[in-house]
Amino acid sequence: MQSSQQRCTPLSPEDLQQRYACAQELAMQAARRALEPYRQRDSLVVSHKGDQLQDLVSIVDQDTEAYIKQRLAERFPQDGFLGEETGGATLDAQCIWVVDPIDGTSCFVNGLHSWCVSIGLMVDGEPWLGAVADAVHDELFHACNGQGAWLNQQRLSVHTAPDIAHGVMGVGTSHRRGKQHFIPFIAQLLEEGGTFIRNGSGALMVAYVAAGRLIGYYETHINSWDCLAGLVLVKEAGGVSNDFLRNHGLTEGNPLLVANPQVYAQVASMLGNALDA
Repeated sequence: MQSSQQRCTPLSPEDLQQRYACAQELAMQAARRALEPYRQRDSLVVSHKGDQLQDLVSIVDQDTEAYIKQRLAERFPQDGFLGEETGGATLDAQCIWVVDPIDGTSCFVNGLHSWCVSIGLMVDGEPWLGAVADAVHDELFHACNGQGAWLNQQRLSVHTAPDIAHGVMGVGTSHRRGKQHFIPFIAQLLEEGGTFIRNGSGALMVAYVAAGRLIGYYETHINSWDCLAGLVLVKEAGGVSNDFLRNHGLTEGNPLLVANPQVYAQVASMLGNALDA
């Protein structure tokens, strides 16, 4: 929890439900708006962030975040905002929207299907609700604290695998800190009979854990806009996660592990201090 978080009068159930409905509608609207440029991606202008050649940004990322940010400001002007492209504003607000306009930009610009729009909301420093919209497959993953996790209108629950040998583990890494833990983990995962997949979108992989498609997901370092919505999805689907928000995780990111309870315990023991990297 952020020490500077303002303590305000608790929001009413109606206030929270309005935000939940807005997140669902806006995430899917934004994802569907991105479909046309995705289909015409040969004309996209794509650039690199800093000196990382694999860290891409397109005009669609920027336009989509501007669209989401404007709509949220119109509906909830008192709320804070943290987005991948435009950064943070009013981060001491009671409610903070955490947005990745296109998670999986490399997939998006290369014609792969693993990309989505992720919108999460923190209330009083805690992940409260989230929506992850995959317009390519017409799938909206959504959850709100105490209301369960859903794929469109279908209730979700995490995989029942008793250990890593009974399902597929999602993994992710990048050139950011923590990458030195990736190969040792993969080697141990394979040694203990597990298998893995990496699809290029952390937000979707976390949503797949909530949906029971993956038994868990580990990423050596991920940003909050990639996983804030997913943290709510996993919790509401019966899964567990590490303390992602510790040590300025909201603004600086952290390692992430989400899984069903049995797999989480097994993988966490395998990782040791990697979750503290």
